Amino acid sequence: MNMREREFTPAVTQRTTPAPEPELRRRRFGLFSPALLYLPPLVFLGLFFVVPLTLIAWMSFTEPAPGFGNYVKFFSSPRALGILAETVLTAGTVTICALFVAYPVAYVAATRNSAFGNILLLIVALSFWTNFLVRTYAWMVIFSNNGPAQAALAAFGWNPPPRLLYTSFASTLAMTQMLTPLMVFMLYAVMRRIDGAYLQAAGSLGATPARAFLTVFLPLSAPGIINGVTLVFITCMGFYVTPILIGSPRDMMISGLIAEQMEQFLDFGGASASSMILLVFTLVLFSVYNAFFDIEKIWRR
Repeated sequence: MNMREREFTPAVTQRTTPAPEPELRRRRFGLFSPALLYLPPLVFLGLFFVVPLTLIAWMSFTEPAPGFGNYVKFFSSPRALGILAETVLTAGTVTICALFVAYPVAYVAATRNSAFGNILLLIVALSFWTNFLVRTYAWMVIFSNNGPAQAALAAFGWNPPPRLLYTSFASTLAMTQMLTPLMVFMLYAVMRRIDGAYLQAAGSLGATPARAFLTVFLPLSAPGIINGVTLVFITCMGFYVTPILIGSPRDMMISGLIAEQMEQFLDFGGASASSMILLVFTLVLFSVYNAFFDIEKIWRR
């Protein structure tokens, strides 16, 4: 290699060497950093979630006097503990009922590639998109003294028919109907990905349709069941409008207790403590769910 070639080679090498990645980023975006894309959601969450939640937590320890008095008052009150237990029991009942109603609906919609399955899923979606308050007032009309439910009971010979409105049964049934679409969507998302060849293989090995369903399809749909049960239970824990308007005053949920503390007694510290207890209970439940089932793995299936 002569002198001219030695002088030319480093120049070529220098021009063909790619620039470091940070330098390429600076050239491409200039002063704009991709990290700025996180700024709008962070500002939104900070203003409308973190700040109000921090104020509620602060009030729970400072109103009307600094200390743990509001929490001691809650856990030493048999009524407050009874309302918390009633909330958990109601949420569990609604979740189980929603699962039993939603599973066959999701199964038909996911396994039947027909117009009937599509129409069924559309009806569920329309029910899900309808406002909770509208559905609550619709149930109030159905359960009213002169409503269709009373007329149906009278037609079957129940005279006089029992009162349905402002009962635990009415509230539980209404909340089940409102949360069943959410359960259907959670189940449908998993069932739709189950390959029908598995059931055919089980049938070719001598399994009956019922046995193939119990040993193949049901275990494969377990992630949808877990997701649906968790989300429906957590959502039902915070229900306020439906239990207040339809349910029995004796079966108050914790959201009703929070509203009572604020509106009737102006006990903002006690209401804040009740809210934080509900939040902590929900976070503990979600943490247990994530520890046992690992939510990221379930959603990746």
